[in-house]
Amino acid sequence: MQKLMLLDAYALIFRAYYGLIRSPRINSKGQNTSAAFGFINTLEELLRTENPDFVAVAFDPPGGTFRHEQFPEYKATRDETPEDIRWAVPVIKDFLTAYGIKMVEVPRYEADDVIGTLAHRGAKDGLEVVMVTPDKDYAQLVQPNVTMLRPQSGAKGYERLGDLLGLMGDSADNIPGCPGVGAKTAVKLLADFGSIEGLLSHTDQLKGALKKKVEENVQQIRESKVLATIVTDVPIDVTWDDMQRKTPNKEALVALYEDLEFR
Repeated sequence: MQKLMLLDAYALIFRAYYGLIRSPRINSKGQNTSAAFGFINTLEELLRTENPDFVAVAFDPPGGTFRHEQFPEYKATRDETPEDIRWAVPVIKDFLTAYGIKMVEVPRYEADDVIGTLAHRGAKDGLEVVMVTPDKDYAQLVQPNVTMLRPQSGAKGYERLGDLLGLMGDSADNIPGCPGVGAKTAVKLLADFGSIEGLLSHTDQLKGALKKKVEENVQQIRESKVLATIVTDVPIDVTWDDMQRKTPNKEALVALYEDLEFR
């Protein structure tokens, strides 16, 4: 079975940058190369160990997404992107170009949605799909022939993660969920009712304060599930040929390594 490897660019870039935050790599030009160094190291290790036949790297688009249109406060609590990461992104894209790796970016959709769509498409076409990201949200995409690889950590798939986060919320993305409902209660509700839709159509079976919380926040719960659920039908104009693994441009790579003072 041929293998498709999909990488969540910004999640891996941020992980690389903050992983070296206490001892950043600064070259003789005063450039903080931590993000590029960590990302490229991870990429090269994955290409060697996973040996994929097809590769793509998904980037979040500039500006907002359909989630921001629906809920302007989505991810509003996040800190501003560090300038060193802003500098590193085009450098990393130069590396990916030299590797011959397809970069995919779709207006109004996050990298999660792009990867979700390509992962489902790949599984449908008989490929083994590996999604590489430290982001727990991808666990909802795990299915036969679609696995999740979180660098330096284990991860289990939970197909109803969108429902779970729709109830308990997610502070990282500023998804509100249902006030007063935590992880333990959310898991029990889903075990009892199967989904948010099942819960909301049977609130008469709830009691006391929980019944009141759920019934007073129906719209917010529905919206939270939409925010937390990865889209798998993004209109992406790419083919498997576009993502076919290619022979890297060694001269271009050497020039980039020398410019950043990588050895």
